[in-house]
Amino acid sequence: MKDGYIKVAAVTPTIRVADCVYNREQILKAVRKAEEQNVKLLVFPELCLTGYTCGDLFLQETLLQGAKNSLLWLLEQTKECSMFLVIGLPVSVDCKLYNVAACMQQGKLLGMIPKTYMPNYSEFYEVRHFTKGNQEVRMIPFDRFQVPFGTRQLFRCRQMPEFTIGCEICEDLWVPNPPSAKHAQAGATVICNLSASVEVTAKENYRRQLVVLQSARTVSAYIYADAGEGESTTDVVFSAHNIISENGTLLAEGKRFTNSMVITEIDVKKLSEERRRMNTYEAGAYDGYQIQEFELPVEPTVLTRYISRTPFIPLDETMRVERCEEIFTLQAMGLKKRLIHVNAKTAVLGLSGGLDSTLALLVTARAFDLAGYDRKNILGITMPGYGTTDRTYQNALNMADALGINLQEISIVPAVDQHFLDIGHDKQTHDLTYENSQARERTQILMDIANQTSGLVIGTGDLSEMALGWATYNGDHMSMYAVNVSIPKTLVRHLVRYVADSTDTECLKHILYDVLETPVSPELLPPEDGEIVQKTEDVVGPYELHDFFLYYMMRFGFAPSKIYRIATTAFASTYKNETILKWLRTFYRRFFSQQFKRSCVPDGPKVGTVALSPRGDWRMPSDACVTLWMQDLEQIEEKQSNEQ
Repeated sequence: MKDGYIKVAAVTPTIRVADCVYNREQILKAVRKAEEQNVKLLVFPELCLTGYTCGDLFLQETLLQGAKNSLLWLLEQTKECSMFLVIGLPVSVDCKLYNVAACMQQGKLLGMIPKTYMPNYSEFYEVRHFTKGNQEVRMIPFDRFQVPFGTRQLFRCRQMPEFTIGCEICEDLWVPNPPSAKHAQAGATVICNLSASVEVTAKENYRRQLVVLQSARTVSAYIYADAGEGESTTDVVFSAHNIISENGTLLAEGKRFTNSMVITEIDVKKLSEERRRMNTYEAGAYDGYQIQEFELPVEPTVLTRYISRTPFIPLDETMRVERCEEIFTLQAMGLKKRLIHVNAKTAVLGLSGGLDSTLALLVTARAFDLAGYDRKNILGITMPGYGTTDRTYQNALNMADALGINLQEISIVPAVDQHFLDIGHDKQTHDLTYENSQARERTQILMDIANQTSGLVIGTGDLSEMALGWATYNGDHMSMYAVNVSIPKTLVRHLVRYVADSTDTECLKHILYDVLETPVSPELLPPEDGEIVQKTEDVVGPYELHDFFLYYMMRFGFAPSKIYRIATTAFASTYKNETILKWLRTFYRRFFSQQFKRSCVPDGPKVGTVALSPRGDWRMPSDACVTLWMQDLEQIEEKQSNEQ
């Protein structure tokens, strides 16, 4: 349960129609199996104690009593089990029959939730047997129990209040206004759906989309347990299509036509934090809801869910290509609008032959094409300095030629030499002044050429650099429109590779691949034997780590300790834990100390859910203290020290 992770499961036991004794034994086997996996919430299909396809047998007292006795037997058998169980069965109340989800834990029947919507079309005829469930909660007798009965029930974990469970049954999800929407507004972070969804051609994808989208709309974890083998096939077939989704992300899915248990971890704290961030999420609709608390032992949850090392980048290749094209277009459209609005005659950018300036140039070329402008009015300025290598210099020249832009070379060495004389700085002292003087000289050149040509200076700096403050204030930090400002470094690399893979120009393809192989560097320190010595990631840390940290801090507000935990899982095969912790400390230290640079960044297009514009997504005082975040990391260091 630490950090909000709860292990949950949806299971389809193999049943026999109307054989409650056999079915309860299969249910208990599933419970025992789930216990071995440390599952905390286990959801079964609709009417699984009897089978969904009993037909008019539902009107037989023998079947109803058999279902009741079997549930009581399960309560007795699971009284030492701390797992929260949700099991489907028919229940007679006041001479009416209801399709019910029984919620139980440790031998206690906590509540019964009746199905709201009864399908009575096509192959369905539930109205023949069942009555629509009531919303208001009332107490009903069930053997020795007095049980809350009604749809407006939630179950909240005392040890972790963010873990709050609501239930709906099959058709309830397929209507325009599912009960789960109200459950979520009343505080449910987890929705259980007990289903018996008939399988027909092409229904699989629709069902999956429905579950995933409902989890997104309700900002919840949605656990969908489906009926499968063992149900009658007189007229229809059931596929056991079990699905677990979290806020629009498919976490786990069972193979259809295979009765199985689907297990994963959901993150209820992340869901809670996401709702807190969304001021349009209308929470607090508690009217008529009864909330019961239950207990769970506080135990560590072993993470088995997949955690991507590159949260900004889709894993699926097709989706990644589509995403790159979309982002590339967003960047270009943003720049196109600005060029047209200010009636710019040129676009001016520093062309270093590095990754960021390459992407900025590619975007600018696309923007000019979209606007119908001549690429000759793109002014690429290469400004060799003390640290420029032949590799990046040649790539800059060749790239300008391949893209058909206007290239101008202006060495910054004479101007910076004079500047050092003016301020009395020793040229052999390779300190911050030595580096930043070069960056500011380059920016001055770009700004003045833009003035000469009625143009705009196109910024090349990316989101990762802004997060870390890895930019010279009023140097490469400044421009007139920053096309890369919301693109993290890991994504910059994929965007450049996307263009390289898709271009028909062989020479451009070759240049872009070489740029991708070049170490990331500002090239402000003299090279050794013609090779780059100032490698950014040696100084600030690997960008793949920093982008990972940035995503989970910004997108979900995770604590440093939680980010560390998932990072050690995602990067277990690449970095030692102490290395991850080292760079995580660097990330927080730099993120807090460098906010003053972000407070005055130029305009630039937002392309994703994480951005640092002070006019949009991120408003932070420049003198905020990092103390609490560092204290969280110190606890990890102390724990590591004690373990050693």
